[in-house]
Amino acid sequence: MRTKISSCPGCGVVLDEVAGPTHPYIGASAACWALYGERHLTIPHPLVVHVYAVQHPGVPERRAVQSVALHLMALCAVFQCDAPADRLIAFLQRAMRRPPAWEWLEPPVPNGSLTIADVIDRESVEVWARDVWDAWSDHHAVVRAWLDAAGGAL
Repeated sequence: MRTKISSCPGCGVVLDEVAGPTHPYIGASAACWALYGERHLTIPHPLVVHVYAVQHPGVPERRAVQSVALHLMALCAVFQCDAPADRLIAFLQRAMRRPPAWEWLEPPVPNGSLTIADVIDRESVEVWARDVWDAWSDHHAVVRAWLDAAGGAL
């Protein structure tokens, strides 16, 4: 009997289909969400959650818009402002106090060439993060304006 496979609607990774939970507004297949959970636990890196959320934007609804905006701002802070990745949570909490007027940004296709399946160590997280951030290049100016409106990078 052949194993069923599924393609993740967010990143496109093809994995064996699994029955399991998904996130309420992050657009990932159950198999991809489960793999993210495993990798997030075994490869602790502050960028994992940001990259995964940006690569799995979901659909244009309030929670998804806010999530993608905040996580894109985090990547912008790291890659355009040289902010230390380990200080992003505090920055995002501060940004939420005075959120800019976020809007849905049409996700790039493809949304990066790497996925959570390519993440095997801390170094590969950084390569994946840069790959996904670069995929969103059409929106970098908007994201930088949000970052500036929220008080700039750390």
